[in-house]
Amino acid sequence: MNEPRLSAVLWDMDGTLVDTEPYWMAAETPLIESFGGTWSHEQALGLVGLGLEDSARILQGTGVRMSTDAIIDHLTDDVMRQLNVTGVPFRPGARELLANLRDAGIKTGLVTMSMRRMAQTVVDLIDFEAFDVVIAGDDATRPKPFPDPYLQACEALGVAPHETVAIEDSPNGLRSAVASGAAVIGVPLMVSLTGAGAHTLWDTLDGRTADDVIAFHAAHRARVHASDPAEEIAR
Repeated sequence: MNEPRLSAVLWDMDGTLVDTEPYWMAAETPLIESFGGTWSHEQALGLVGLGLEDSARILQGTGVRMSTDAIIDHLTDDVMRQLNVTGVPFRPGARELLANLRDAGIKTGLVTMSMRRMAQTVVDLIDFEAFDVVIAGDDATRPKPFPDPYLQACEALGVAPHETVAIEDSPNGLRSAVASGAAVIGVPLMVSLTGAGAHTLWDTLDGRTADDVIAFHAAHRARVHASDPAEEIAR
């Protein structure tokens, strides 16, 4: 049986492509404190990989007396302001791998729970044509950890999930990508990914190339088929 070849690589944004998690934390703390609340680093870590609506509700629980939409807009504006000052803080090796995938003719998608206007800001600051499709938080029918964002990206790209590799840095993101049927690489940053379901963990993207991603996808598909030789892959 011929296993499907890699057709697309789907990237999470915050914490995977770009190291913006500290920007979100820097936006959350003064907002909470302005309403008399407190916010610890451990609490901030609990928001990593969550959809913004869920994060906003948690902030409301600390005493932030704003609507969910107002909190999302406030945080997004603050992070966008920081990005416009500092530029795109790529994670080590991420820009190079993304460019190498593009040069290899492999489709790429950005799958993020950030709002589209924030995602577009990051994409616009990249100095090459980086993505074929962007699925943002306000596009998703359901947020991560549901598989919807990754399935929507696959549909938009015209590929099947088993033809893709997803790259994620958070447990919620990993659960979303795995549930979609993608082969999933976890690249931890601020939280542990142990036991979160990644098909492999890479300490860093630094030095990784399209060939490494292709080899991982092929090995993953071979393992899937070996575990269930009767498996029928939907075409």
